[in-house]
Amino acid sequence: MGRGSCRDFAVLFVEAVRTLGFGARIVSGYLFTPPQQGVSGTTHAWAEVFVPGAGWISFDPTNRQTGGFNLIPVAVARDLSQAMPVSGTFTGADNDAVRLIVDVRVSEAA
Repeated sequence: MGRGSCRDFAVLFVEAVRTLGFGARIVSGYLFTPPQQGVSGTTHAWAEVFVPGAGWISFDPTNRQTGGFNLIPVAVARDLSQAMPVSGTFTGADNDAVRLIVDVRVSEAA
């Protein structure tokens, strides 16, 4: 249907690549975007594939691109459940709004 979260697309991509015989893993972290309208980042998930001779290469199936400076990894694992950035439960009414706001600040390492 062309819909899903970044985690859905990353898991699907990893499983497809594994069927081709490549090593693949899930990466959970943040997607940095230049500040616009007060928003500068969001939680994100993507995949890394081990290509012999080249090493681990990042693929962001959600945004249809290979890795870049804007992907900030926090956790890397074989399975998505091992790399959850935030986990927990929510108890409330069906119409209650649940929001997560992320402020990503990129600085040069010393």
